[in-house]
Amino acid sequence: MTTSRRLADRKVARFQRNIAKRGSENKKGNAYPVGPIVLGFFVFVVVGSSLFQIIRTATSRGMA
Repeated sequence: MTTSRRLADRKVARFQRNIAKRGSENKKGNAYPVGPIVLGFFVFVVVGSSLFQIIRTATSRGMA
């Protein structure tokens, strides 16, 4: 086996190990992609707007 062929085989093997390792990495840190403050704000906006819509619908039905 020539030197260039051995070098190419070594590079291919290293590339294949890197590809196989990519999906199995354990990332340390938060399990959520957003922080708890952003998540809390989102829940506040969604719940608040739905309550506001319910109150608005209930008061407009009584007048009509």
